[in-house]
Amino acid sequence: MKKSEATRQNILQKAFELIYTNGYQTTSVDEIIATTHVTKGAFYYHFKTKDEMGLAIINERMRPTFKNTFIEPFQSDVNPLDTIYDLMHHLLMENEDLKVEYGCPASNFTQEMAPWNIEFTKALNELSLEWEKAMIGAIEKGKENGKIKSHINAKEVTVFVMAGYWGVRNLGKLENSKGVYLIYLQGLKSYFDTLK
Repeated sequence: MKKSEATRQNILQKAFELIYTNGYQTTSVDEIIATTHVTKGAFYYHFKTKDEMGLAIINERMRPTFKNTFIEPFQSDVNPLDTIYDLMHHLLMENEDLKVEYGCPASNFTQEMAPWNIEFTKALNELSLEWEKAMIGAIEKGKENGKIKSHINAKEVTVFVMAGYWGVRNLGKLENSKGVYLIYLQGLKSYFDTLK
């Protein structure tokens, strides 16, 4: 990796970490510069504005992780309800990068920036739609192979799961406890039992 690209990736990684813990709007370019130990000129060489950097975080840092974590599990042919539950359990209880006190990075960005910046809204919506499409496809396959009742509405289940995930992340932030995650997971398991 060239030095210039390494500098860019360092800025994106350190900025992501700052934004995840402190929020996008409260994290200043000066803080990012101080944390990354680059000059102001180097920062603005890579990004014309803070928002350009924010979009790069979504597209270059978050998107690959999102695809690996949220989309790839649905490529297997196992029971989709098991896949969804295992994914939720991993994200909420096992993932070392997602901290209960800071919530979900994509959800945080959505709450902070979607009302104010159309480009953020578009980039975040693309991530959400990819997850939705993968989950709907898996549920439809589950209906075809008899793992899920044939009359179940795949989009309805998907929206319920996604809304529950983002909502429980926010509750976890408020309570600063994974206890609420366990309640969500138990409720999810009970709900899934009704779909089989």
